[in-house]
Amino acid sequence: MTRIRSTTVLGIRHNGEIAVGADGQATMDKHVAKNNVRKIRKLGEGKVVTGFAGSTADAFMLLDRFEEKLTSYGGNLKRAAIELAKDWRKDQYLRKLEAMMVVADKDELLIVSGTGDVLEPDSDVAAIGSGAMYAQAAALALKKHAPHLSARQMVEEGLHIAADICIYTNHNLMIESPS
Repeated sequence: MTRIRSTTVLGIRHNGEIAVGADGQATMDKHVAKNNVRKIRKLGEGKVVTGFAGSTADAFMLLDRFEEKLTSYGGNLKRAAIELAKDWRKDQYLRKLEAMMVVADKDELLIVSGTGDVLEPDSDVAAIGSGAMYAQAAALALKKHAPHLSARQMVEEGLHIAADICIYTNHNLMIESPS
């Protein structure tokens, strides 16, 4: 069975603001299945932004679980992410899910993986998905050489650079910031 997959998600914290963005391409095998998929979601009354990469159905399952954890832990992003990662590792069904998430609120930027990892990225740049390394490299260069740009501008430019290089990433971007 062919799975819908492949994307690029980039989150940046810069000068006191956070932005998370993703491209809109969904790929089935070697073909573009859809080019305007919405991979960025706001949760917790807009206070949390999530971006996901991986199998779409798996990502939505994790998104639902993460939202439950956010509610259970009073909107505490790090605690919700850690509890989701623990469940993800322990639960026989969840363990088979193939997805990753970037989650952010106004203070924190994290990567959550199915291996039980909750990572606070170095240099305040979080990237996941097939074009992650391209987007991350671009973002790190922008932070170093164009510090006057906003986090949103850096995410936008980083994703465009990834889309120019990665065949699984397109230029249809969605970018959000936590309120």
